[in-house]
Amino acid sequence: MRILIYSYNYHPEPIGIAPLMTELAEGLVKRGHQVRVVTAMPNYPERKIYQDYRGKSYITEYKNGVKIQRSYVWIRPQPNLLDRVMLDASFVCTSFIPALFGWRPDVILSTSPSLPVCLPTTLLGWLHKCPVILNLQDILPEAAVHVGLLKNKFLIRVFSILEKFAYRSADKISVIADGFVDNLVSKNVAPDKIVQIPNWVDVNFIRPMPKESNAFRAEHKLDRKFVVLYSGNIALTQGLETVVKAASQLRHIKDIAFVIVGEAKGLQRLQEECNKCGADNVLLLPFQPRERLPEMLAAADVGLVVQKKNVISFNMPSKIQVLLASGRAIVASVPDNGTAARAIRQSGGGKLVPPEEPQSLADAVLDLYEHPEKVKTLGFNSRKYAVEQYAFEQALNNYESLFESVKDNSSSIEARVVSKQEV
Repeated sequence: MRILIYSYNYHPEPIGIAPLMTELAEGLVKRGHQVRVVTAMPNYPERKIYQDYRGKSYITEYKNGVKIQRSYVWIRPQPNLLDRVMLDASFVCTSFIPALFGWRPDVILSTSPSLPVCLPTTLLGWLHKCPVILNLQDILPEAAVHVGLLKNKFLIRVFSILEKFAYRSADKISVIADGFVDNLVSKNVAPDKIVQIPNWVDVNFIRPMPKESNAFRAEHKLDRKFVVLYSGNIALTQGLETVVKAASQLRHIKDIAFVIVGEAKGLQRLQEECNKCGADNVLLLPFQPRERLPEMLAAADVGLVVQKKNVISFNMPSKIQVLLASGRAIVASVPDNGTAARAIRQSGGGKLVPPEEPQSLADAVLDLYEHPEKVKTLGFNSRKYAVEQYAFEQALNNYESLFESVKDNSSSIEARVVSKQEV
């Protein structure tokens, strides 16, 4: 098949949707499909266009058999509401031009966020007479309203209209967790239009590795430490101040070290919190190159998943699959009724604590520090569950089947239309 992936985020961005879409695109190429990706100039999570891509309107690249068509976007390091609108609008406008050039796709996969991308993908589907699949990684504008990112009533109304249009115009909607299914059905989306395919992890790349002789531990003087690791986005939905406050309550135990890996701006904010709390047992580090990710995860005794109380229930951080695959115990400070909590509970690989409660988080870490056998058991369960439920090959099979089904359905509809016209 010829598959067009329309995704705002892609390689070399290190976290979030980018690694997922990169792995999907390259995995499909390895199975003999042609894949091109329409995406933005890389800018996440720093919200600055990467140095090698600045001053350019369009770039076409090839990586591991994938044709990557990049376009300029309006991006600001500290975006206000207007900047966020301009970002979405700029990508919708600039990306459509390269999307038009190239071979006719058999199927289009569009990722959301960004929601306004449903406009060019719908038009492309109409022009090329090919089906469009909407891949939901989050549900907008609901999630943005819930955490206070979107308050303008007019924009909420505009995005709500866009949301309805996106669901109606897509041939199929792929979602990453069962909470998404419930949400869409409550909005009158037909159940047979929804396909649930969880996000995946490459269990051959992310795998359990020994802590002994770990270069990441040695480099950062973490040998013989009980390492509690958070790696990922530092934004409104996480509330990592909770981690810093929990760390400050355990600073008297010199063997426990907290490590937070993220973008520079978020780290700066957390450093101020560390200074305020006296949390001298917190090590703040910038994002590591992707090739060092397995080594970094293996340096940890415990991996953290952190969300605020007001995070909407269906939010499912992709870091959960990664932590599970690394074979490490997890402590999840997340809402108890959410999709993330359900995944941790089902895996048997972690402990759940109430969000935004530093004492509860500190108690959970201390319990694992004092009971190494629990850490080992949880880590074993984590790895086992990741291999059984989140292996990349399984997800690739599911997407391939989905693409084939919508392509076959589209071809049969087109054939019936031609037949009627001939009659």
